[in-house]
Amino acid sequence: MILSSRISSDMIKKLSLAEKEQLCSELRSYIIEIVYGNGGHLASSLGAVELCVALHSVFTTPDDKIIFDVGHQSYAHKIITGRYKDFCRLRSEDGISGFPRPDESCHDAFIAGHASTSISAALGIAKAMEIKGDVHHVISVIGDGALTGGEAYEGLNNASKLKRNFIVILNDNEMSISKNSGAVASYLSQMRSSTKYYETKKRVKETLSKSAIGRELSKSVSGTKELVKFAIFQSNIFQNLGYKYLGPIDGHNLSELIDTLNVAKQLDEPCIVHIKTKKGKGYLPAEQNSGEYHGISKRKAIICEEACDTYSEVMGKYLTELADTDERICAVTAAMKYATGLQHFAKAHKPRFFDVGIAEEHAVTFAGGLASQGLIPVFGIYSTFLQRSYDQIIHDLAIEEEHVVFAIDRAGMVGEDGETHQGLFDVSMMSSIPKTVIYSPSNAEELRASLKKALYGCKGIAAVRYPKGEAVKGNSEKADYDLRFYECGNKALIITYGRITENALKAAKKTKADLLQMVKIYPIPEKALSIAEKFDKVMFFEEGIRSGGIAEKFSAALTDRKWKGTFKITAVSDRFVKYADTEKQLSDYGLNTEGIIKAVGETIGQA
Repeated sequence: MILSSRISSDMIKKLSLAEKEQLCSELRSYIIEIVYGNGGHLASSLGAVELCVALHSVFTTPDDKIIFDVGHQSYAHKIITGRYKDFCRLRSEDGISGFPRPDESCHDAFIAGHASTSISAALGIAKAMEIKGDVHHVISVIGDGALTGGEAYEGLNNASKLKRNFIVILNDNEMSISKNSGAVASYLSQMRSSTKYYETKKRVKETLSKSAIGRELSKSVSGTKELVKFAIFQSNIFQNLGYKYLGPIDGHNLSELIDTLNVAKQLDEPCIVHIKTKKGKGYLPAEQNSGEYHGISKRKAIICEEACDTYSEVMGKYLTELADTDERICAVTAAMKYATGLQHFAKAHKPRFFDVGIAEEHAVTFAGGLASQGLIPVFGIYSTFLQRSYDQIIHDLAIEEEHVVFAIDRAGMVGEDGETHQGLFDVSMMSSIPKTVIYSPSNAEELRASLKKALYGCKGIAAVRYPKGEAVKGNSEKADYDLRFYECGNKALIITYGRITENALKAAKKTKADLLQMVKIYPIPEKALSIAEKFDKVMFFEEGIRSGGIAEKFSAALTDRKWKGTFKITAVSDRFVKYADTEKQLSDYGLNTEGIIKAVGETIGQA
């Protein structure tokens, strides 16, 4: 047994090749065991096991800096950098994050959670090290899916100007979360199948002879066929940008990986190491369906299927149904077809479905172009990734009032994915944009009604936001409303929206406070203000950030109406919500039933 609590980067360097291969097998088994118990990103981490072992065979962290793009593939890296014991608490409160976190370990060079960022971050780190005279290496690990994002090319363009060793590892598994599409995918496919190799033993030896270490290495590889046949193509986009290009390399051939990284380490200029891997490697279900096993929840890990439709499925199926009779409706996604429930639309209406890759900014402006020609595009996107496209929403949609609908998935607290994925900012962000309409339904029927109103009852930007997880069914006969008022005792007024409405209703009945549920949350309906100003004490509970949220806007609107009562806000204020299960997060911020009961009691004197 190689894998143990004593495993470390230094220890790996002392292992034989056979022992390293055994370690890879043990790492896979351990990752599968923990992810099936805790949930997490399985397929991508299994596909990068050999890469992580090779990296720690050649480089020494934290002196050398490894920056992972997104971080889905970093589990093996975490385990072999001192977190073997704690890995059993992956994605658990006070446990191990599912993404690289510098505050968790000095071996994590930069935070990750969103795609296409690693090259830019690595370049900043490399320049800082250069200024300080630090000669250690900087390695960016980026997937072919993340390479569809524009920031990756901004980073590549600038990093090529470095005068020092800078390594970009392109982990090419031919698939992001959704199947890659577009020119980048086609280009990489062409490069993978090319046989135009021109690197020779002489060139390798010339490179290695530049340093004492390289001269020693050249002696050991002089007869190595694989090193003579480094796949450096005669012309490709990376070379044109100024990089040496090594590849494509079998990313599951540990010996070849280590040899290639050793050569890359000796180069005195930026280089690309292009490796081919298979998502889910070593676990047949994940190999055969890497999209399904990209990320699995605790529930899916146990029963491998949802008991009922998620909010994502409800949205995707209903949008498909509406599109059956309306040829203007289009669907757009940024490499998240399955995650946003749009696979149904893609199958039924393929010519009107567009997966643009990890390119949220492009997706918004592209949707604006569709809308300008009379179509009705619906952009299915996670709340946290919507943040990337704020500029485009303002400039390319709002000013001209282009009618684009945003289906904002994972709105609110999302549990174990942690700070980078919490959907807490979309309301504050979208409500700051003029002429934007926002709906936040609390159940499946309200979601369907809100989506229909967003499509046909709005002129410009309309957003429908909904949480992660299984959808509460609701009542189809009473779903089509913008707000609902529950009389429970008239002692005070609770206002809320979205998922926590059920918690608020239970609290209202317990405390004899009335409840105002908003479904259309922005612009704030006049009727909601008219109801609220009749009460002396109003308490607003919001599953989002306080600053710029609906609660603050509601309070300001009441003040403008010369209302003189007491207004209390419970929301997330000046902090990032850490990973834990969703119920625990809601409890921590006073948004569960007990927290609402306590806050109401304190306000009306029943504490």
